[in-house]
Amino acid sequence: MAVGAEGDLATSHRIAAGLKEAILTGKYPPGTRIRQEDIAEQYGASRSPVREAFRMLDADGLLTLIANTGAWISQLSLAECEEMYQIRERVEPLLLRSSMPKLDAETMAKLHALVKQLEESEDVENFLLHDREFHLLTYVGASTALLGDMVQRLWNTTQHYRRAYTRLLAVDGFKSAHYEHHLLLSAIERGDNEDAERILYGHIRRTRLELAKHPEVFA
Repeated sequence: MAVGAEGDLATSHRIAAGLKEAILTGKYPPGTRIRQEDIAEQYGASRSPVREAFRMLDADGLLTLIANTGAWISQLSLAECEEMYQIRERVEPLLLRSSMPKLDAETMAKLHALVKQLEESEDVENFLLHDREFHLLTYVGASTALLGDMVQRLWNTTQHYRRAYTRLLAVDGFKSAHYEHHLLLSAIERGDNEDAERILYGHIRRTRLELAKHPEVFA
C-alpha cells in the first residue's frame, strides 16, 4: 500500500471515530444531513478520506448514504425501531449465552465496577455511556462470525431512541434498570444461562414497550 493511501486510511479512521462519538453522544440528531465538505474542513482533510469514513459509518449503522445525494444520520420510524428491538430481544440473549463461559475474573470485575458507576450516574449521558459499555462487555467472550457485528450495528442505530427512553426512565432515578442490571450480573456470575437470557430478554423488551407509548420520539 502506498504511503499516501495509508495516510488517507488513517485519516478516515480518525474522522470516523470522531463522528461516531459525536453521533452516539447526540450532537447530531437523527435525520441530520452531514456534508462531506463541512467534515473535510472540520478535520483538515480532503474529501477522499471523508467519503471512506462515511462508508465506515454507514456499515456501522450510524449514517445512511444515498447514492448521488448525500449522507444523513440514521433515523428510524416507530415500526422500524420496534422491529430492531424485537431482533435484539432474540439475538442478544443468544450472544450472551455464547459469551458467558468465556468471561474471566478481570471482565467480571469490570462489570461489577460498571454496575456501580451506573448507580452513581446522575445524568442521562453518563448512564447511556456506562449502560452501553456494560452490556457490550457481557458479550466480549462470544466468538461469532456475524452476530457480534449485527448487535453492534443494532446498538448504534437505536442509540438516539435509547437516549429518549433513558430520559423517560430518569424520572424514577433509573431504579428499574439498576435492579435488572444486578439480576443480570448475578445470573452471569452463577453461570445460569436460562436466567440470564430471560432477564436480558425482559430488559430489552421493556424498553421497546415503553418507547411504543411515546410515538412523539419518532416525529
